[in-house]
Amino acid sequence: MSDTMSPSQRHRCMSRIRSKDTKPELKVRKWLWSHGYRYRLNVRSVPGSPDIVMRPYRTAIFVNGCFWHGHGIEFRVKNLELIVNPQDFQDFASFSEQDKNNNAFRIEINGIEDSPCCKLPHTNRDFWVAKIRRNQERDRRNYQILSENGWQVIVVWECQLTSKKIEHTMREVELLLNQHFLDIHKTKVRSYNADTPDALPQAAEDSADYGKIQNKKQG
Repeated sequence: MSDTMSPSQRHRCMSRIRSKDTKPELKVRKWLWSHGYRYRLNVRSVPGSPDIVMRPYRTAIFVNGCFWHGHGIEFRVKNLELIVNPQDFQDFASFSEQDKNNNAFRIEINGIEDSPCCKLPHTNRDFWVAKIRRNQERDRRNYQILSENGWQVIVVWECQLTSKKIEHTMREVELLLNQHFLDIHKTKVRSYNADTPDALPQAAEDSADYGKIQNKKQG
């Protein structure tokens, strides 16, 4: 489907989209705050500067816009083997002798499949493809660094925050938070052998003094 906007209209539309305090972010923050969770915003000392940082839970939450982070977008390389006439190419002279004598050329093209919640514009498409791919690669690097440093990474997508889905989505986020909190704060339980009474903790008591007390009571 062709882009319905002119290049100038598309540029103006994209330039007005905010990078912080977006509507999806505000929805997540409002839900967490109303349920008693406290957090910090855009902490630069944490890799990737997550949208929401919850240090007691050692959790970084990224609220990603479906378009800017390419939700569901697949970038594939399709190999198409086409039978063509080398003479049809304008740069035929640049081909090797082997290629000139072989009419079968393997041509690689980038295959891009849009998702229901992310459709790349057809206007200046190469620019947007490169930008989204860079964003995805940067996201993967940040998530990996955080995970390697003991952080739990939770990604909430814009399409998961509609009025019909937000409660279910945030309950899942809450479950992940509490599970990770228990994992990082659980105490080690010391095991004892029931067959060896001496190993059990006992209150200190002098048996000789205890015997004197008993004799006085009987007298």
